[in-house]
Amino acid sequence: MTHPILADLRSDTVTRPTAAMRQAIARAEVGDDVLGDDPTVQRLEAEAAALLGKEAALFTPSGTMANQLAVGVSCRPGEAALLEAGAHIRNYEAGAAALIWGVSLRPVVGERGMLPPDAARAALSPAPDDHVAPVSLLCAEDTANRGGGTVWPLAWLDGIGQVASDAGIAAHLDGARFFNGVVASGQAPDRRAAPFRTVSICLSKGLGAPVGSLLVGPRDLLRHARRLRKALGGGMRQVGILAAGGLHALHHHIDRLADDHARASALAAGLRDAGFGAPPPDSNMVFPRVTDAPAVQRALEAAGVLCYAVGPDELRLVTHLDVDDAGVASTIAAFAALPDSARPG
Repeated sequence: MTHPILADLRSDTVTRPTAAMRQAIARAEVGDDVLGDDPTVQRLEAEAAALLGKEAALFTPSGTMANQLAVGVSCRPGEAALLEAGAHIRNYEAGAAALIWGVSLRPVVGERGMLPPDAARAALSPAPDDHVAPVSLLCAEDTANRGGGTVWPLAWLDGIGQVASDAGIAAHLDGARFFNGVVASGQAPDRRAAPFRTVSICLSKGLGAPVGSLLVGPRDLLRHARRLRKALGGGMRQVGILAAGGLHALHHHIDRLADDHARASALAAGLRDAGFGAPPPDSNMVFPRVTDAPAVQRALEAAGVLCYAVGPDELRLVTHLDVDDAGVASTIAAFAALPDSARPG
C-alpha cells in the first residue's frame, strides 16, 4: 500500500505559495505588461535589478526563456556559446539555442559542474579559425545543478568574467538558484552578479513563487530582450498577479534559504549514518549513492518519499520551503528501512 506523501524532494520547483504569498497575489495591482503599464511587474523588475546591481530587469515565464533571451541578445546565427558540459542551457532547454537562434554550444568538462577560468580560457580559440564557430558568449551556472548544487567560489566567478572581457565576448550567469549561492557564500547579490553582463534568476525554485524568472542586465540590452520575449510568445498581460508572488519571494524568502541548506546537511548526515554515501552538500541538494537508483526511487515513493534517480546508482533529493524537519526525519527513516541490498558495498 502506498503511503501518503511525507516529503516531496524531487525538486525545489514543487514548492507551493505560502498563505502570505497568496494574500500578496490576491492584492496585486495589475496593468497590461505588454503595453508596459503593469505596476507590480515594474516594481519587481526594478527591485531585482537594484538587488543585483544592474540597470534593468525583464520578467519572463521561465528560466529557460530568460537564459535563451541572454543567448539571443549575445550571439548571432553561426556563433557559439562556451559552457560547462553539465550546464542547464545545454542539457535541459530542448536544444533551444540551436533551434531558435542558430547558436551552437561548446561544452567543456569542468569540476563539479563549475568551469575553471583557466579551462575556459584554454577552450577559446586563440586566433580566428574558419573551421570553428566563433564563441561570442561564455556561460556559468550558480549553483551548479548537475555538479551537486555546488556554489561557485567568488574567484572563479570573477575569473569567468575576466576571461570573457579579455576575449571581447559577453558573460552570462544562469542563476536559477542564484540566491542559494548568495546565502551559502555570505556574499552580496550584486557582488556575485558583478562579473556578468546578464544574469537570470528563478523565482519558482527555492524562492517559492509559483511562476517566473527574471533576466537582469544593461538597459539597452534588456530592451532588445523584451522584443525577443514578444517574438517567443512571452509577452503577458495582467501578469502582475504572478509578479506579486515574485516580489513577496524577494522580500521574505531569500534569508530562509539557509534553513533549506541546514536541512540538506542534516539529511545527508542521516543518510550516511544509514549506510548511504551522501557527500556534505554545498546548498540544498543531496546525492546519496544506492545500488539500483530506479528501484530505490520506486521503493521510496511507495513509502511516501519522492525523489529522482539521476544515474544508475545515484538519487537527487532537494530541500525547499515545503520540507520541514519532520520531512527530513521521515526521509531518513524511509532510507533506513530499505533492505541491505539497496546500500552500496
